Amino acid sequence: MGLFLNSPLPAALVLKGIFASAIAIALLVVFIVFRRWYRGRYFDRLNHSTMQIRQQWADIVSGAVASSVWRVDHFTSSIVESILLDSMEVAGPQELPPLLHCLRASGLLDERIYQARHCKGWDRRVALVALGRTRAPEAVPALAEALSDSSDPDTRMAAIRGLGRSALPQAAVPIIEGLLSGELGGFPDFPVKNALTNCCRSDPKLLVTYLPSASGAARELLARVLGELALSDLGDELLVLATDPLPEVRASAARALAHADPDLAFPTLSVLANDPEWFVRLRAVVAVGFLEDKRKVRVLLRAVCDLNRHVRQRAATVLAKMDPDLQDIIGKIVATEDRYALQAFISELERTGRFEAVVKALESESDRRFAAPILLRSLEQGKVSLELAPDAPSSQKVGQ
Repeated sequence: MGLFLNSPLPAALVLKGIFASAIAIALLVVFIVFRRWYRGRYFDRLNHSTMQIRQQWADIVSGAVASSVWRVDHFTSSIVESILLDSMEVAGPQELPPLLHCLRASGLLDERIYQARHCKGWDRRVALVALGRTRAPEAVPALAEALSDSSDPDTRMAAIRGLGRSALPQAAVPIIEGLLSGELGGFPDFPVKNALTNCCRSDPKLLVTYLPSASGAARELLARVLGELALSDLGDELLVLATDPLPEVRASAARALAHADPDLAFPTLSVLANDPEWFVRLRAVVAVGFLEDKRKVRVLLRAVCDLNRHVRQRAATVLAKMDPDLQDIIGKIVATEDRYALQAFISELERTGRFEAVVKALESESDRRFAAPILLRSLEQGKVSLELAPDAPSSQKVGQ
């Protein structure tokens, strides 16, 4: 053993290891230096080319500079395409046609459509998202084909993103049909909902066309989108949705009715404010707050006594903003003898800085002589706390 340790073999191995490590470190340093030099050169070229393109941008878009001049070089072509897509995403109705014409005339749009149909993997997904950014109607068929490709979920998700970014009403059709057929059942609701919202923003009635044939989760999703986009001219359709057996659909209808004609919306919202589901009542109370109708005070006074604290607090928020009627409202809340309604209203008054003014006004009126002491005693007992006392009734505990 001692002879083996004293032999020159281990020393030779150590020297070889040191030499190999030195070579590896030297190669790594060379690679880092080369990479930094190459990237610096790349960004210098990118900045120089971008500056030249920006100087000639008006001529490139108008066609005064032929596309064959900049399409020859892939590097320059990618810069022009990137600027075109960025401009299209923020372009208004008057600015979009010249940009889209440039994209078509140069062949960039056809190239992206080809890539979306024939490429695989990452290249195809990039092409699908880029097609959506073009906002071109002829891109919709290629995106719809990718949406039907059941072999690659990532590609289908890229197609959903592309359809949504196009913001075209016809792009919503393949998404809705996929929902109704169940093909998009396994996808998260959020990206699908966003895509439908972008596509149907200019034509919410498209959703109303498909709602009668939708059921289950698809019906709930379409109703949520319609609730965000509904306009005043959809009143009759929303009244039908307000009686739907699905609570989520009723909640979406309540949200949409906030933008409808008050004479049409108020009776339905007053009924939804008594719905068995708390989130439907909450949506109805929020919608009632947007209506310019004096009758809403009655609905809100009932809602501020709701078993659910979220409904109570939202109703109190709306009531606390009704400045001309605050004294009358606070008297009516005190008359309910509901300590939780009173606490919700007091907390909202204090949050908005109106509590002291209301108390002083109440103390100065003889017909409100009992209201102010009750309010002050409520503050002493719990002030803005919404927690239940140990001896609170069981019916109130349900709302917590």
